[in-house]
Amino acid sequence: MNLTISGHHLEVTPALREYVLTKLDRVTRHFDQVVDVTVLLTVEKLKEKERRQKAEVTLHVKGRDIFVEQSHEDLYAAIDQLMDKLDRQVMRHKDRLQDHHHASAKRIDASAI
Repeated sequence: MNLTISGHHLEVTPALREYVLTKLDRVTRHFDQVVDVTVLLTVEKLKEKERRQKAEVTLHVKGRDIFVEQSHEDLYAAIDQLMDKLDRQVMRHKDRLQDHHHASAKRIDASAI
């Protein structure tokens, strides 16, 4: 898995990097076929204080790219909410990949009954 963590108008400190890594661990625990992860942490230069901190992630899995973004006044809270959203989308993608079709009754072997 390739991981890129970058900051825009922000220096990515080792504490931020470690926090993102621990949160990403939950996603990779649920779905291990992750090819590439790009995390972008941004501080927007807005007049109002609320929702200035933005976190976004692009997760490349086999057959699909999943993009999630979240804004909050606290960067750690934005990362928390972002990982919750990402986890839900990854679980939904994993659920779609699984074959939920059952064998029809005429396909079941008569000797098995």
